[in-house]
Amino acid sequence: MYPVLFHLGTLTIYTYGVLVAAGVVLGIWFGSHDAPRAGLSPIKAWNLGVYGILVAFATSKLWLVASAWDYYAANPSGLFSAATLQSGGTFYGGLLGGIAWVLIYTRLQKMPLLRTLDLAAAPVALGHAIGRIGCFMAGCCFGKPTSLPWGVTFTSDVAARISGTPLHIALHPTQLYEAAAEFTNFALLYMLGRRSRVPGRVVGAYLALYGAERGLLEFLRDDPGRTPLFGGAVSLMQLVSVAMLVSGAALVFLARRAASLNSGEFPGEPAT
Repeated sequence: MYPVLFHLGTLTIYTYGVLVAAGVVLGIWFGSHDAPRAGLSPIKAWNLGVYGILVAFATSKLWLVASAWDYYAANPSGLFSAATLQSGGTFYGGLLGGIAWVLIYTRLQKMPLLRTLDLAAAPVALGHAIGRIGCFMAGCCFGKPTSLPWGVTFTSDVAARISGTPLHIALHPTQLYEAAAEFTNFALLYMLGRRSRVPGRVVGAYLALYGAERGLLEFLRDDPGRTPLFGGAVSLMQLVSVAMLVSGAALVFLARRAASLNSGEFPGEPAT
């Protein structure tokens, strides 16, 4: 754990921000580099990613504020606090904002929607995996106490101040669990993208994989913003995870059905 990378005078460079930025840049580069294989323009893929990150960043902050509305309503100055401004927001908020941006951009640029989403799936998983390592370094998105031998004990006062990280208590390293799962997802989605020519199959697999992964990890996470529902039985994130899992499974089913009918494409999608 190393929340502060270095200082430039009075400017503090946080490890979390550097790793998130690295994940974003690497993901966008990977997607634009792989675009010709999917029959898409590398320039359009690059622009889609760059502007999409800005939109996703804004919506991730909005989701963060909405999930802790009681706190921000009582403490409006918290909107401009260091913890809020330095936070990466919530992944689901960014994901939903990113999906909305993709829908708008692909329509304006006349890009095939499903093939574009397929192209984006593996890079999103790659960038997210690197970002989660940043979470671990910062101490945010921490897990519940554990007696397992791989439990991680945080000791940084900076993490406690900014992220509310419990110190000197062994916790589930949920950040590393998710990073490992997302690196695995990246490899699986990349291989599937190389083999599949049916639009929708790769993004469907991503939604199903990440929905299942995040839904299970929610049982182990203990950081603020879980938005408990039904007396704490589940969290809002788990309901979103179920929706992702069902939607992803439906897309994969439809893609397989299209392949079995020898159509190779969904109606309205140009041939690859």
